[in-house]
Amino acid sequence: MSIFRICLIPQSAIRNLKYYVWAMGVTLLVCMPVRADIYRYVDSRGIICFTNVPTMPGYRIYIREGTLLPADDLSGRYDMYISEAARKYGVSFSLIKAVIKVESNFDPYAVSRSGACGLMQIMPETAKALGIIDSFDPRENILGGVRYLKELLARFQGNLSLALAAYNAGPGKVQSLKRMPPIEETRSFVRRVMQYLNLY
Repeated sequence: MSIFRICLIPQSAIRNLKYYVWAMGVTLLVCMPVRADIYRYVDSRGIICFTNVPTMPGYRIYIREGTLLPADDLSGRYDMYISEAARKYGVSFSLIKAVIKVESNFDPYAVSRSGACGLMQIMPETAKALGIIDSFDPRENILGGVRYLKELLARFQGNLSLALAAYNAGPGKVQSLKRMPPIEETRSFVRRVMQYLNLY
């Protein structure tokens, strides 16, 4: 079996070149391709170590073999709000979570170049129409975003691809074309949501 260990040190912890070289060292005991779970450990000095074979207590699973997502990502902290919204509006839990993953990667303070805010990246005018007061409040953002997504699903007769395209590009564009707009960002958004839909 191939074994690897990689350690990364915060810049603020660097004391001298010798310490830096030691901390940033990459130890490859056997150089062969490997697929396995990846474990993560942060020591008292802030050094982050990744390995596929934990050698002491304190390592936590970071990425499970065969998945695209870190095993200890922060997405779980919003599951209670996602479940609430799923029940309230009759939208799939997996779909909501996939949209949030693609829109903001679970960052409640995310702001896009176009001004979309929060976990579900809601535009200010849409937030106002939905009665959202604070787009950076996770619960409020998720409930408002899912309500909007439900409206789009109804508007496009349950066609998930069109509803997602409308979520990204705006319902007017999709409605006028009666198909997915030829916008690569929108097509990529729909593809990625569909991919993550199968993971949650």
